[in-house]
Amino acid sequence: MNTIQKVAVYTFLGVMIHAGAFALTGREVVDRSEDIASPDTATSEVVMEITKKGNLTEKTFSLTAMEGESEEDRALIAFHKPSRIKLLTHSHKAKDDDQWLQMSSGKVKRISQSSKKKAFVNSHFTYEDISSRDVDDYAYTLLGNETVGGEPCYKVESIRIRGKKVYDKTVLYISEKDWFLRRMDFYSKGKLLKILENKDIRTVDGILTPYVVVMRRVKQGGTTRLLLKEVHYNLPLKMTDFRKESLR
Repeated sequence: MNTIQKVAVYTFLGVMIHAGAFALTGREVVDRSEDIASPDTATSEVVMEITKKGNLTEKTFSLTAMEGESEEDRALIAFHKPSRIKLLTHSHKAKDDDQWLQMSSGKVKRISQSSKKKAFVNSHFTYEDISSRDVDDYAYTLLGNETVGGEPCYKVESIRIRGKKVYDKTVLYISEKDWFLRRMDFYSKGKLLKILENKDIRTVDGILTPYVVVMRRVKQGGTTRLLLKEVHYNLPLKMTDFRKESLR
């Protein structure tokens, strides 16, 4: 399960040797982040708070996810409030994810690649942001070190080299201590567009888990906060639980 996908699944174990003593490349930092403990399955209850122009909208959803064989992962987001909407994602290795949205009317539509830039349920997350991310689709450059929320981090630039670009680049801030992603900057048209931060990170059943995830638009303002209320790892699930037919 990739670095970005872990954020979505845990919301949406530190190593014994400190890596600061070694010269790492950007790719090696990302690979170590990929290797931290992750669950086979996850179920969670989340509150989404969307703030735009001073107005707050609250939504609640459950997230169920399963790591499949050959990186064929599955995830189902089901909103309970204020309307019932579902998003089913089938992640694939070396090709784009398949995503289907069940609208409140009950109609199911496929999310096209051209729709990846669109806002997900009117939040500051796009469909691209909650898709999986194949590390081999990107080139990585270690830019240096920077402290995020009091945590020393590796600063790694990530530029997509395979597949369709949604962002010019992203910059990852990965903890030197436990290799968990602390922050991610998104750039578009040469400018910083938005910032994602993982906060209140706790260890649950050996899994590092952010209890607060914040996505903030830089120029237009506004934020979307994901507040994790409940999470369970490694409960028995089946791949058949994530069929497209389950949306109907």
